[in-house]
Amino acid sequence: MNDFPGAPDDSASALGGGRLRVLAAMSGGVDSAVAAARAAEAGHDVTGVHLALSGNPQSFRTGARGCCTLEDSRDARRAADVIGIPFYVWDLAERFREDVVDDFVAEYAAGRTPNPCLRCNEKIKFAALLDKAVALGFDAVCTGHYAQIVTTEDGLRELHRAVDPAKDQSYVLGVLDADQLAHALFPLGDTPKELVRAEAERRGLAVAKKPDSHDICFIADGDTQGFLEQRLGTAPGEIVDVDGTKLGDHTGAYGFTIGQRKGLRIGRPAADGKPRYVLDISPVDNRVTVGPVEALDVSALTGTAPRWCGEAPFTAGAYTAQLRAHGEPVAATAELVDGELRVVLAEPVRGIAPGQAVVLYDGTRVVGSATIATTERAAFSST
Repeated sequence: MNDFPGAPDDSASALGGGRLRVLAAMSGGVDSAVAAARAAEAGHDVTGVHLALSGNPQSFRTGARGCCTLEDSRDARRAADVIGIPFYVWDLAERFREDVVDDFVAEYAAGRTPNPCLRCNEKIKFAALLDKAVALGFDAVCTGHYAQIVTTEDGLRELHRAVDPAKDQSYVLGVLDADQLAHALFPLGDTPKELVRAEAERRGLAVAKKPDSHDICFIADGDTQGFLEQRLGTAPGEIVDVDGTKLGDHTGAYGFTIGQRKGLRIGRPAADGKPRYVLDISPVDNRVTVGPVEALDVSALTGTAPRWCGEAPFTAGAYTAQLRAHGEPVAATAELVDGELRVVLAEPVRGIAPGQAVVLYDGTRVVGSATIATTERAAFSST
């Protein structure tokens, strides 16, 4: 039974008909390899490309856990050879550093919590890569993302959730606009992950059992605080309670995130004996505020720089909002107010931080996204 208003297409007819020239972004993992194989098997003229995102790939994660290493480049090349398609490596290291790494550091310095994978999809895979692909005469870019594109009866292309909820990546694709969706192929959206691995094995792809990537690819050891300290230096400041009482010191406010509990280095326990959590990060006075967990409940938010996967909604409407890559959707109302997105949540959501993305859905359809600028806390008593 199909829950979508149209059938998942990713077909030649959806992009103008006929055999397409497809550029397959191959990270070196199992998903992008199977996506490229499916596009080739569908009869398209497929070329594989691996994006070199570091001037020194050995500085990125090794052990088949990232998507930017020398190992990954070699795995992608071997997969392209098995599929029987041409393969190239494109150097986008400078663009990646400027648009993803530098943005990541700047956001933390400003007291916000960015999502580098979302930014990479927006700026690298569906801006820099797609622009270059179109300029070279390709019709579409194919990736291994778990999402679906559906063509409606009116001929409009919509972005929808994948059938596998555990692997759905529509949240990090919520930054794509209608023009980018018009040149995108997501062949895996209709398939659960375990079947993709089984298919890779049947196709003889060596990456069939390769572990999925985790963490942030450009932080080789997974130590985000150490990475930021190396770039931002130490900046001593105070850790205070909600009433302003000093509880401790820190070496950099950028080393904290909203909702953090561990590693606060607070000397004395709270009066109620309950743990404290990071509630606010102020880069202006370099102060970190902590308090009870219930103070993390957010009831409304404002998002800036909204991007729409189709036409922008001009009136207030009821949607579901997703606030983390694998967070549970929550019912919400949303409207555009002076160019910003105002979202009121039907029930409070805990630990939402400025810098994260809010993605709106209408059923399974992605409506659009915005970067969270401010949040409104649900009422709580500190007594």
